[in-house]
Amino acid sequence: MTEAQDEAGAFRALADPTRRQILEDLRGGELAAGEIAARFAISAPSISRHLGVLKGAGLVTERREGNRILYTLAEDRLATSIGRFLSAVCPEQIVLRHTKWRPGAQNEGS
Repeated sequence: MTEAQDEAGAFRALADPTRRQILEDLRGGELAAGEIAARFAISAPSISRHLGVLKGAGLVTERREGNRILYTLAEDRLATSIGRFLSAVCPEQIVLRHTKWRPGAQNEGS
């Protein structure tokens, strides 16, 4: 799979609001599939499909613990995909990320 195809998969996964909410929920740490499903008013099999898409895109990782499947946000993968896209579309974002913002910094040297 090429880098472009890999990133396209990440953006397809991010296109769905349920999947974005799952990623937000995982910001707090690892969650079991059942815990994730309990947060939504849709069926457990639907949540399972959403988790499969997120895993396939590399945005979450899973591990088994007994009969439970635990999911974790793959922060580096998400940051890399979005960062690479922003760097290509908005090159000035690179400068902004590496510049520490300070109140009054715009007025310095004027």
